[in-house]
Amino acid sequence: MLELELEEKGYDQRLLGNLNLQISAGDRLALVGPSGCGKTTLLNIIGGLDRAFKGQRRLADPEPKIAYMFQEPRLLPWRTVEQNLRMVCSCRNQALDLLDEVELLDAACRYPRELSLGMARRVALARALALEPDLLLLDEPLVSLDPSTALRMLRLVEKLLRKRPKMALVLVSHNPDDADRIGAQLLQFDTVTGEVLLPNNEKTASAGQLLV
Repeated sequence: MLELELEEKGYDQRLLGNLNLQISAGDRLALVGPSGCGKTTLLNIIGGLDRAFKGQRRLADPEPKIAYMFQEPRLLPWRTVEQNLRMVCSCRNQALDLLDEVELLDAACRYPRELSLGMARRVALARALALEPDLLLLDEPLVSLDPSTALRMLRLVEKLLRKRPKMALVLVSHNPDDADRIGAQLLQFDTVTGEVLLPNNEKTASAGQLLV
């Protein structure tokens, strides 16, 4: 689906480098580490939003559909929840089905200002799923949520993944337990150097082919 050969990323200071990553259908990968270590930068490179790096990013033919859920929900404030989804999927029934999946069917007529952060994130997740992606990128979906809301969001992601076994996922998080919860391979960034670490000092990993 996607291959990344990252030689170097950074300007005055080297942020990322020497990373070869292959993502295939159904893979689950969690990028875990402290703030500022390069997790979101790597996610942006994987998603094709950041092309200012030394290396190569190759996509399969036909190209996979990639959906990105940002930390900020980025909902249009003048449109209702349903209307935000229908910017992506024209079918009203599909939009309502997705809202039902993320447990927000009763919020279809609300505006973003009427939603909590957790609710807005679920709308953003539904919008990403409306693309029917081959690869879903989640940038810190649990950050700034209270523990009970974060747990609810994580359980929801688990449920959605079970319904879409062929959809690949890359999740950014501060907490390695999140990776265990969704059965994802952990790609951890060193808390001091920011370098990418593999579990058990392995050279390869089973979520696609992962080399550092």
